[in-house]
Amino acid sequence: MALNNYNELNEMQLDALREIGNIGSGNAATALSSMLERSVNIAVPTIKVLDYNAVVETLGGPEQLLVGILFGISGDVTGMIMFLLHKEFAHMVLDSLVGSEFDGYTELDEMDQSTIQEVGNIMAASYVNAMAALTGLTIDISVPNMNVDMAGALLSVPAIYYANISDKIILIEDEFDHDREGAASHILLIPEVEGLQKIMDSLGLGS
Repeated sequence: MALNNYNELNEMQLDALREIGNIGSGNAATALSSMLERSVNIAVPTIKVLDYNAVVETLGGPEQLLVGILFGISGDVTGMIMFLLHKEFAHMVLDSLVGSEFDGYTELDEMDQSTIQEVGNIMAASYVNAMAALTGLTIDISVPNMNVDMAGALLSVPAIYYANISDKIILIEDEFDHDREGAASHILLIPEVEGLQKIMDSLGLGS
């Protein structure tokens, strides 16, 4: 039986998503270490399938200011992936790469935005590449679109787009450790249901 929505994922299929998340997070930590030219460690990521309101609360509530970087997914799997970062992550990146302090989201200049966007691109690609490597599917990501806004506003984009598809979203929570400072990031993975079915079929876990 084909998947109709995220609610129909069984425990084995959720475990497969967790494995994709684990590999993607490891790849992201390696890429980040290389980019920052210093060690970046990562805790075991938390992967959950939640509704949009629960994701917003996990991010700190609807009024929590975040940087959101949105990518379209194309190829054998279509959908969206969104990279969300808190101020601690932004500070870690900007301090290491351009030597600037992160005083607040309104203080981001063009170089800061470009730097954060490039890091988001690398992070998102780490997860997409992990998915493609495990499944053998061809999956590409679009040019990133970055916005600084409240969590509720950022999440409204995929919520509206996928209103007739699913009320659930795959949330990957990462905790990075850099020079003894913690920095959290979140990846929202939102493949369309047909793409999710292809992923499961390629892993031998089709419904």
